[in-house]
Amino acid sequence: MENPGAEDVMAAQDVDLGRPPSAGTRRTIPLREITLPHQCPRPVRLYVLARAPYFLGLGEKALDRIDKLMQTRTFAPAGRIYSAGDRAHSLYVVAEGRVKLSQVTADGTETVTDILVPGEMFGAMGSLGEPHHLHSASALVGTCTLRIDQSDFQAVLVDQPTVALRVLDDVAARLAQARSDIGGQTTDTVPQRVATALLRLADKLGEDRGRQGVLLEVPLSRADLAGLARSTPESVSRVMSRWKKAGLIDSGRRWTALLDRGRLEEEAAGAH
Repeated sequence: MENPGAEDVMAAQDVDLGRPPSAGTRRTIPLREITLPHQCPRPVRLYVLARAPYFLGLGEKALDRIDKLMQTRTFAPAGRIYSAGDRAHSLYVVAEGRVKLSQVTADGTETVTDILVPGEMFGAMGSLGEPHHLHSASALVGTCTLRIDQSDFQAVLVDQPTVALRVLDDVAARLAQARSDIGGQTTDTVPQRVATALLRLADKLGEDRGRQGVLLEVPLSRADLAGLARSTPESVSRVMSRWKKAGLIDSGRRWTALLDRGRLEEEAAGAH
């Protein structure tokens, strides 16, 4: 897509696709977006299954058996995978793209609770104690998912005791995380929570661009970041504007760059 030395072409592509401008080009407002659903060929499926937390370390034959139980589906941006309140009977693995998990607050506002990248699992099952989905899941960009239904997953647990033990560990970890989140919501400041959310996203999907910082090339609105930080869009906007002026971050319509990770880590630790 990018030819060496074709700076003009690269700049035009940055504008068209809403990307952060390449080095040496001016920062511009995106004019249009073109995003197509990803495809899921077998090598991609096996690669992400090998990275999925439940299936780490399984041999190729075991992964191949699991892959044959998976149903593949692609989603265009904003495509709904399932809604909160739907009956839960499947687990999913992100194969390509990004998946947004969200909840609706009492006033009807949708808040983002997580952004998932390839290899991450989501969904719920009645047999795992969640008969209904607590979150809604939708494609943030063109996305491909792998889905395994409850009966097939139970067969995997019988065939692979290691996976069963990991599921138990995961359920325990989720309970511990829920308790931690409740505590953090009452004690951490808004800057701490925003910095923590940005650093977590940087670890999951950031691209290190050296002096240009760590790039998060994902359409993340202030409302989305507010959901991740358990705050309000207004409070997040004030924090982000202050950090932008101070040179900690930069942002565009479909991207955010962490320019000074060290200072953001200090913010997350409450050092300011």
